Amino acid sequence: MDIVSAALGVIVSAALDVLPIVVFLFAFQRFVIGGRIPNLAQIVVGLVFVIVGLGLFLVGLEQTLFPLGRVMAEQLTHPTLLAESGAVISGLPRWQDYFWIYVFAAAIGFSSTLAEPALIAVAMKASVVSGGAIHVLSLRIAVAIGVGIGVGLGCFRIIAGVPLHYFIAVCYIIVILQTLMAPRLIVPLAYDSGGVTTSTVTVPLVAALGLGLADAVPGRNALLDGFGLVACACLFPIISVLAYGQLADWYQRFRGSG
Repeated sequence: MDIVSAALGVIVSAALDVLPIVVFLFAFQRFVIGGRIPNLAQIVVGLVFVIVGLGLFLVGLEQTLFPLGRVMAEQLTHPTLLAESGAVISGLPRWQDYFWIYVFAAAIGFSSTLAEPALIAVAMKASVVSGGAIHVLSLRIAVAIGVGIGVGLGCFRIIAGVPLHYFIAVCYIIVILQTLMAPRLIVPLAYDSGGVTTSTVTVPLVAALGLGLADAVPGRNALLDGFGLVACACLFPIISVLAYGQLADWYQRFRGSG
């Protein structure tokens, strides 16, 4: 019953959050465009679905995904597991002692990205617009590899204590160099691919992992070190998709020259 009452409260809160944009859209239709709203009943039913779905989704985050990320981070950084893996615990953490954290982070980043609905939609549209030149699965795998590497390196940043701005600056230098060399057609898609990864499935897991890891690792601050992992998950897909475009371009040139 506690979960049901909490869900009802979150649904009401979600309705209040959605209310301003609904009022704006209806007012814009009435006073600017003019005329009646087409398919009004269908739109109202859809809004109800959106509000209920958003509320249940938020409850699910609080009840499952966020606690799951924290628990996994705590278990993977537990002294018993580190001792069993041969790590030596002495004072501040050593990045070498947290091998399984990097493996888990890369795996969760890769798998959650493959299930990301926004990425699937973008990949399907890209395949249609390109006439099949861009394969849906290939693009999804390229983005997922980028997210996996980004989340793994982001966890390394938290454990090693590397300042986020240094990390991001170096990565953007790589992105700029790749942008200059990559085929022009792949550049906009690569930047969009970085954005669609930060959506409903990936963000809750990655954010929970970062916060849980910052809490579990000695000497780390959740506010200072825990956040920023989503930025890594957003940035590295740009690198991986640009690399995917470069490799595809080089392969086509090789076949053409052969």
